[in-house]
Amino acid sequence: MGRRSKPLLEQILIEDIAAEGKAIGKADNKVVFVPFAVPGDVVDIQVTNNRKNFMEGHVVKWHKHSPNRIEPFCSHFGLCGGCKWQNLPYEEQLKFKQKQVTDQLKRIGKLELPAILPIIGSKNITHYRNKLEFTFSDSRWLTREEIEQAGEIERVPALGYHIPGRFDKVFDVSNCYLQPEPSNSIRLAVRNYAIKHGIPFLNLYTKQGLLRNLIIRTASTGEVMAILSVTRYNNEVQELLEYMRISFPQITSLMYVENSKLNETISDLEVKLFAGKDHITEVMEDLKFRVGPKSFYQTNSEQALALYRVARSFAQLSGSELVYDLYTGTGTIANFVARNAKKVVGIEYVPEAIDDARINSKLNGITNTIFFAGDIKDLLSDKFMDEHGKPDVVILDPPRAGIHPDVAKALVAVQPVRIVYVSCNPATQARDIALMSDIYKVSRIQPVDMFPQTHHVENVVLLEKR
Repeated sequence: MGRRSKPLLEQILIEDIAAEGKAIGKADNKVVFVPFAVPGDVVDIQVTNNRKNFMEGHVVKWHKHSPNRIEPFCSHFGLCGGCKWQNLPYEEQLKFKQKQVTDQLKRIGKLELPAILPIIGSKNITHYRNKLEFTFSDSRWLTREEIEQAGEIERVPALGYHIPGRFDKVFDVSNCYLQPEPSNSIRLAVRNYAIKHGIPFLNLYTKQGLLRNLIIRTASTGEVMAILSVTRYNNEVQELLEYMRISFPQITSLMYVENSKLNETISDLEVKLFAGKDHITEVMEDLKFRVGPKSFYQTNSEQALALYRVARSFAQLSGSELVYDLYTGTGTIANFVARNAKKVVGIEYVPEAIDDARINSKLNGITNTIFFAGDIKDLLSDKFMDEHGKPDVVILDPPRAGIHPDVAKALVAVQPVRIVYVSCNPATQARDIALMSDIYKVSRIQPVDMFPQTHHVENVVLLEKR
């Protein structure tokens, strides 16, 4: 078979699921990756990418459905980039996530492992997210079937999600199962009001139009934040915000941001208050956390509590330890463990997040935390530790990319008694732990499912000195 040929593979048995969530079959002594199939399915696959060691494709015909397959609950399944595992029972999802953690720690880290604790599943497997961002487009994405059936189709605006891999295509969401009400109601009301009153949705090619994005944040306290992103503020925008304020008294923080840039990010822009407070409040145990329009907060509030309890228990704090919380974000873990430690030093590279972390300590009357903004690999210097003390315990919760090799070097040099590594990517976690494995052994491993219906998994590893 030539490298460039893109054959139709017939009667392929789907055998497993890959780390990134795609299903795996085998043909012509190669692995083939396909989305939306389930182990046990027998399918025909149209190859779209034929590489030396693997192929990628999509299913064009089902010959046999796996006994494990279930009917997806969402009408957008297959179009939307999220919730790709709706066709798998939740128990099966957890099984594959557990396996993913085991495989990656062994295969990538080549680590000696203790028995991995059973994954902590989520009580809510829908409506578990506390933040969603929707995009306005002046022309909704059409399926191939719609185009074939309809002939001439009028341009209909959309408020929904980008089609995976397409910045310029947005499909109109009718009902999303990710976030609790009033999320769906707010989105649909804003969309319908804007269409009825002729407020222009953004054209994603020309960047002409007024309405860009709608961000909705919900808290376990019942508070709701809505942020409307517009290219400019004018009477139409003011009237839409007023409509939202009157129609949804549940919105406790109504904000807007003017974004005339080419990209959608608002992290470098001023978010202005239209009505209510400039933040919402989350509660974890008896701690309060202030969440502003740009604040990072774990997107599954209930499972975040489970995750942080695992991290705290792995840290085994007696009250006498100096703890470093690296990649502290808005200080959630630092504040969560502070009462069990002598002192907590939180370090984070985003200065606004550090402002939030300090506010969260103050809000809860916590006086034994101290926070610093800067590049973690640069801050973890001898000078810094001479000034603030060498850590007895380090907790780290880095982004998906993991830690910089210099951070691993610094940790090996300072040799805390314990390192608790919280990760949303077991592959980079395994790679990073391997860098420290001469000094540290893996003592405990606890996967936690934060994102039901997806392949993503959080994992907490306890490292102790050999």
